[in-house]
Amino acid sequence: MVIDTHSHLDHSRFKDDFEEIIHKSLENGVERWVIPGADPRDLQKAVFLSENHDGIYFAVGIHPYHINDWDGNEDLFKFVHHKKNVAIGECGLDYYRLSKDQTEREVEIKNQKELFKKHIRIAKNLKKPLIIHIRDASEDAKQILIEENSDEVGGVLHCYNADDTLLALASKNFYFGIGGVITFANAKKLVNILPKIPLNRILLETDAPYLTPHPHRGERNEPAYTSLVAKKVAEILNKSPQEIAEISTANAKKLFKNII
Repeated sequence: MVIDTHSHLDHSRFKDDFEEIIHKSLENGVERWVIPGADPRDLQKAVFLSENHDGIYFAVGIHPYHINDWDGNEDLFKFVHHKKNVAIGECGLDYYRLSKDQTEREVEIKNQKELFKKHIRIAKNLKKPLIIHIRDASEDAKQILIEENSDEVGGVLHCYNADDTLLALASKNFYFGIGGVITFANAKKLVNILPKIPLNRILLETDAPYLTPHPHRGERNEPAYTSLVAKKVAEILNKSPQEIAEISTANAKKLFKNII
């Protein structure tokens, strides 16, 4: 069995053929899925999908891109106690799309940091792991994770960006999400750093419908393609795809304790 630990199955791009997508996923050995919380407006759908499919789980969180889509209503976090909730996130820092205006930029960074810390504190209170998104903000993200003692719950660095700064977090109860980027021709940095990640810290993911792996680039990404990620990781680490599937599944179950 393979677990797609990061798949936006609540995305509108799956609404017309959802059951077909799940069937195709199962045919490729991908039998469990985690929907990360991203857009707070979609969380109810993620909960609904988890309640109607045994293998679907979800996390509660707000992606940095969607910080302005949350009105501050704490009702969002009522789902943290749901039996299919396995984590807090997707949360973190993303400086890629910050305003060019310096004053606005500083406010945006401040708001992202405050919301990130809020997620970490909720995770620690509930003893749930974190699903973390970091883009162009490795130093700040690492500093916050350490200052907030996030290793108490650990988590996964979703779509690990191959930054050496973050690799040290492997010793602090953090895992590294490897997705379709590993198959890209320009992913040399990730390919080179992958052997440095402890095997017991590797998770597989797709980030579907985004970041579609080769040879399907340009198409919609799907959970079934987690098997392509496993194959590429196995090739780089000189393992069999079956070994990588078994190792990553064991890692996912250890981190996301609700998954059965």
